[in-house]
Amino acid sequence: MPFIDLETNLPASKFTDEFLKKLCSTTAAALGKPEDRMNLSVKSGLPMLIAGSTAPCVMLCVSAIGVTDTAEKNKEHSAKIFKFLTGELGLSEDRIVIRFYPLEPWQVGKKGTVMSFL
Repeated sequence: MPFIDLETNLPASKFTDEFLKKLCSTTAAALGKPEDRMNLSVKSGLPMLIAGSTAPCVMLCVSAIGVTDTAEKNKEHSAKIFKFLTGELGLSEDRIVIRFYPLEPWQVGKKGTVMSFL
């Protein structure tokens, strides 16, 4: 049950339903998770600064159970997600930052319980 949170200073018009679906399928494939388990949010038009510049940029947070817990895994995830974001948004790699957070099943609530019991 991964969570993908994208924050950007790009305008909302860049984030169509088609883009959201592509981001969902790309991150699901990168993480090896089914698309119907993905949770995605986009916050656009934010005042942002990366590396001392307010030029167009993206900060992406990936939180997931069991697939973001090693440097080796996250290196592979990062390569696939960077390829998608640079291609779709026309940003250079230095304008994108990804943060990975491993989650434990007891940290995610669903259906009135936590994933540990589902």
